[in-house]
Amino acid sequence: MKTSLSIFYLFLILFFASCEDKETSNKNTSEKAIDKEEVSKKTSKLDSLKAKYAKKEEVVLQNKEEVDGRFPIPQEQLIPFLSQYGKENPENRVRIITSFGNIEVMLYRDTPLHRANFIMLVKKGYFDNTFFHRIAPGFVIQGGNSDNLATPRKRSEIGDYLIPSEFDAGHKHTYGAFSAAKYSEQNVSKASSPFEFFIVMDKNGTPHLNNDHTVFGRVTKGMEVAEKIAQVKTGQSEWPIDNVEMDIEIID
Repeated sequence: MKTSLSIFYLFLILFFASCEDKETSNKNTSEKAIDKEEVSKKTSKLDSLKAKYAKKEEVVLQNKEEVDGRFPIPQEQLIPFLSQYGKENPENRVRIITSFGNIEVMLYRDTPLHRANFIMLVKKGYFDNTFFHRIAPGFVIQGGNSDNLATPRKRSEIGDYLIPSEFDAGHKHTYGAFSAAKYSEQNVSKASSPFEFFIVMDKNGTPHLNNDHTVFGRVTKGMEVAEKIAQVKTGQSEWPIDNVEMDIEIID
């Protein structure tokens, strides 16, 4: 009898233990299934986000290629390029920022190639950290160059071209005139350098420069700053002993 009872109790113990294991097993299986489902959802969401931002990045790269693909600008495409750029970028007021103060300039709309080129260079950051590199008191202060390694690199990326003169607009080299520098070598057409400009500092003007350089703007504010710059000490080449650095930004 005792033996039978012992066998019966042992059977009950094993039965309930088996039920408990199955319940635990089912619970663990269910939790694992839920975990896998959550992981699957998160993975799917992550893949979706990756695809979304990959597509945006692709669009950004395509747009960048559309813009930067036009550089360097070949000379034969310069006029249509600047004409179109001018239509798309109508700004004509800029601010030259120096440690001496700011100079504000209005660019003329009737010299469209020079205006468009200058606005383009400002927007591309070409002038940032360039200098007023030539100082001729009572004559001009000239900017747009530097001895930084970045300057020739930027010029190479933008292109080696000349801007056709725009003398027909009739602007003169009066005090505060904003004019384009030019290369004198083999330049019978008097085309302008795209990268350098000067401000007339002679209060009587410099009429001998008329129809030799293209005036494409005028200083509207800050000639007192230009006068301070005109007084800095220079070496024999008219390059300031202490660099006069500049940044240029669009006003409107």
